[in-house]
Amino acid sequence: MTNKSLAKNKINNYTQDHLNISEIKDGVVVMRDGTLRSVILVSSVNFSLKSDDEQNAMIGAYANFLNNIDFVLQIVIQSRELNIENYLEYLRQQEKQQTNKLLKIQTGDYINYIQELISLGKIMNKRFYVVVPYDPLTDKHRGFWSLFKEAVWPATNIKLKEKTFGRYKEMLNRRLDSVISGLESMGMSALALDTQSLIELYYKTNNPETARNQDLTDVNKLRFESEQVS
Repeated sequence: MTNKSLAKNKINNYTQDHLNISEIKDGVVVMRDGTLRSVILVSSVNFSLKSDDEQNAMIGAYANFLNNIDFVLQIVIQSRELNIENYLEYLRQQEKQQTNKLLKIQTGDYINYIQELISLGKIMNKRFYVVVPYDPLTDKHRGFWSLFKEAVWPATNIKLKEKTFGRYKEMLNRRLDSVISGLESMGMSALALDTQSLIELYYKTNNPETARNQDLTDVNKLRFESEQVS
C-alpha cells in the first residue's frame, strides 16, 4: 500500500465511525443499539465544609436517592486543562483601553501574575455529569414480539418511527425528572443538556485538541441553513 493510500485511509477514518451514537436530537442521545441517553450537568458540593448536621442530611438524602432509583446510572467526572487564553486577551484589551495610569499598571501586573500562575502548573477544570439511560428491552410493560422486533432492528426502528421515539423519550424524561429531583434534594444544581450542549460535550471529549482551536457552529444555525438550501 502506497503512502498516499495510507494517508487517504487516515483522513477518512472519522471519529464518528468509532462511536456508538446513531444521532443526537431533542436533547437525547440515540445509540446504535436503539437505547436512549440523557446527560445531566451537576454542580459540586464541598462536603468537608458542611456542618455535621448538614453532612448527615446530605447522606440521608443520598441514601433516599439511591433507594428510589431502579435503573442503572453512570456518573462521569471530566477533568480538562483550563484554557484561559481568551480571558488573558480580554485583559490585554482592557489594559490598552485603560486611561487611568494606576489602573493600567495594576491590570498589567495582574496579567503577569496570571501568566506566572499558569507556568507553575496546569489549572484543571472539573465537571460532573450523570448519564440517564432508557433501554426499551428492559421495559416490562412491552410485549414479547414488540421487543423482539426492536432488538433485531433497533437503530432503524428509532429513526423511522417518530412516534416510537416520542414514547421512548417520554419514558426517559420520567427517569430524568426523578434523578434531577433527587440531586436537588442533596443541595446540588442539576441541568439536563440540550442538543447543542450534548454535541459540544461529545465533540470536545473525542476531539480535545481540535476543540481548543475550532468552535462548533450552533446546531440551530445549521438547521436554518439546510432549510434555506432545500
